[in-house]
Amino acid sequence: MAFHIWEGTAVRLRPIQSSDWEKFHQDGMDSEVARLNDAIYGPRSEEGTKKWTERESEKGWDGHNFRLAIENLNSELVGSISTNSCDPQNGTFSYGVSIFREHWKKGYASDAIRVVLRYFFGELRYQKVNAHVYAFNEGSVRLHERLGFVEEGRLRNMVYTDGGYHDVLLFGQTYEEFMARRGTHECTIQKN
Repeated sequence: MAFHIWEGTAVRLRPIQSSDWEKFHQDGMDSEVARLNDAIYGPRSEEGTKKWTERESEKGWDGHNFRLAIENLNSELVGSISTNSCDPQNGTFSYGVSIFREHWKKGYASDAIRVVLRYFFGELRYQKVNAHVYAFNEGSVRLHERLGFVEEGRLRNMVYTDGGYHDVLLFGQTYEEFMARRGTHECTIQKN
């Protein structure tokens, strides 16, 4: 069986397609998910979501900063993952992941994160990944702990939502920490 770098044990990553608009629109109407991921924004029309997915589907590939759809191995769209703050000179990057509510607790987020880390560490020679997690997002805190991230700091009262201020936790993982936790199902990568 051929190895595909954009596929894990539970998900595969692919470009966002304009036909994905309806799932993203439905997800955008869930205020709890919006609060856990980023912030609650004003309502978006169906046409606005269609335009957003169309723009996402037309974006070119730079290899570093991207947003990809997450689908399970039955080809069902279950969420998205994006990378940001990519610094090739220093070898650091960050990411954000969002799984649609009906697909929570199925291992899709952790598998998508591992796929992205495998690419950044194994193909792009990055050294470290950083994740900013809202302290009230207990599921994301546990996810990062299970993935072997180290809590490196806390930014106090950084986010105002749901009537109060909340901390942001800073998690990090190095190439060496990732390699020490890798499963045998993944391809072999060497740091040059």
